[in-house]
Amino acid sequence: MALALLIGAGVGAGFVSNWFVDALAPAIRQLHISQAFAGLVIVAIAGNAVEHVVGVVLAARRQSELAIAVVVNSVAQIAAFLFPACADLADNAHFTDLLAAPIYIGALAVSAIVVWQITDDGEGHPYEGWALIATYLVLAIITLYE
Repeated sequence: MALALLIGAGVGAGFVSNWFVDALAPAIRQLHISQAFAGLVIVAIAGNAVEHVVGVVLAARRQSELAIAVVVNSVAQIAAFLFPACADLADNAHFTDLLAAPIYIGALAVSAIVVWQITDDGEGHPYEGWALIATYLVLAIITLYE
């Protein structure tokens, strides 16, 4: 039963994601936003909204280890499984095409190093959260002007 529910939720999430991206396309054209920015910033924030809320709620309950695990593992699942699958299905694009630009390879490496350094000790401090937000903002700005 659990496996069937998980598969159904995954298929449903795929349809909703497709509808979201299709609905976002006119705004991307009208605002002259690159598809990379839309995918790496707008869709990423909206797509992980539930994980962000769960992370904040768990942190407020002083369950910081679980909060970090929820957020980091969600991103890891997207990076490892969903992103390559979607890249191969979207407009005949290939996963390697999306990582061809050196700026995205650098962004991926910097993001991985920053998250590893901040979450490695298992403790959370406000300045670490601000460092993660600042890193994301810098990468978002770079993507916006790339």
